Amino acid sequence: MPDAALRLTRLLEQLMGTPIPVRLRAWDGSEAGPPGAPTLVVRNRRALRRLLFKPGELGLARAWVAGDLTVEGDLYRALELLSGLVWERGEDTRGLAQALRDPEFRAAVRGLVKLAGPPLPPAPPPEEVRRPGHLHTRRSDKRAISHHYDVGNDFYELVLGPSMVYSCAYWPAPEPAATLEEAQRDKLELVCRKLDLKPGQRLLDVGCGWGSMAVHAAREHGVSVVGVTLSQEQAAYARKRVADQGLTDKVEIRVQDYRDVTDGPYDAISSIGMAEHVGAARYLEYTRTLHALLKPGGRLLNHQIGRRPHHDESAYHVDEFIDAYVFPDGELAPIGTTVTQLERAGFEVRDVESLREHYDLPLRRWVANLEADWARAVQLTSPGRARVWKLYMAASALAFERNRIGVNQVLAVRTPESGDSGMPLRARTWGAPAV
Repeated sequence: MPDAALRLTRLLEQLMGTPIPVRLRAWDGSEAGPPGAPTLVVRNRRALRRLLFKPGELGLARAWVAGDLTVEGDLYRALELLSGLVWERGEDTRGLAQALRDPEFRAAVRGLVKLAGPPLPPAPPPEEVRRPGHLHTRRSDKRAISHHYDVGNDFYELVLGPSMVYSCAYWPAPEPAATLEEAQRDKLELVCRKLDLKPGQRLLDVGCGWGSMAVHAAREHGVSVVGVTLSQEQAAYARKRVADQGLTDKVEIRVQDYRDVTDGPYDAISSIGMAEHVGAARYLEYTRTLHALLKPGGRLLNHQIGRRPHHDESAYHVDEFIDAYVFPDGELAPIGTTVTQLERAGFEVRDVESLREHYDLPLRRWVANLEADWARAVQLTSPGRARVWKLYMAASALAFERNRIGVNQVLAVRTPESGDSGMPLRARTWGAPAV
């Protein structure tokens, strides 16, 4: 009688010291675990070998990306149930070494090794990043951006929809009844109003993506825009959009590092979902560069994902799955750190607005878009890459929903020596989004 699932459940519970909250189905068709719970399908023994050679999040990620593991049922619920076992245990190498002194723990490891079969470490999936060298040089940043954004514009159209905006949307109404495209338009309009854009001004859009902000600002507010990105595919797509909108006299899209922009000063700068790629070691350089590119009185809108602070900030480490498969070299900082670095560069921070609850909604819709056209998504990229995006977007939606991460818009001014910031006396007078 097939019994791999029962054996695996017992061994995992011995190792984890707690019941497994999801149902397991093994490669031999056997099942074990709580009825009605989402099912974690272990499709082959190779999945166990991945976990043995890379215990924890990276081993699970490799098994998922390779297709050795999958989930049947509610993926969000499965991730929520598993989060306490994988992402919130807080164990380190020292804790593992202590556990290995326990005879029962060692016996469970031996049982898992026997169940896994020949102890040969499987090669990582081809979608995993392999990057030598130093972090956050111009070359390494370009390579990291290319890994994430040069996946194919058709793939991103499938996931993001017509707006082609790859950051949180904005629902100003009490209930999120608007379409995703309307909510993304309202987010872009919110940024423009915070920057107080006027016809004839110059806007620098740092990390311009597929050109959505640049096109909106030029078309709706009459500004001249320079958008910079390190992604060749994004730039090509954005330039076509600009041409199709008849805005080539208003919008220039460059493949350029923000550190190489020298044609300031600009009246305003928008940075939407780009600063997460900068890295802690380079963040002050980032803020000082943008400060220097603004004219006195100019405004910066920095829209950035942030994390909760740690009691010991030196203990922070980048999420292994995200670093290896999604955003190589990306780092998240607490909002307080971001504000401090902006002020150290000379900015006056005038407004901080959290949009955390506005992000899990588009993420869930992106996941739904991906699932609805899964075969085409796989055709446009690879099975592994499609699985990466599905897992990371679903997990991110839960992280925003549970306040593990957030997203904030920081409005800062290069206030001149006179002290005249040009800001209204009353905060939050951005007005309603344009209809």
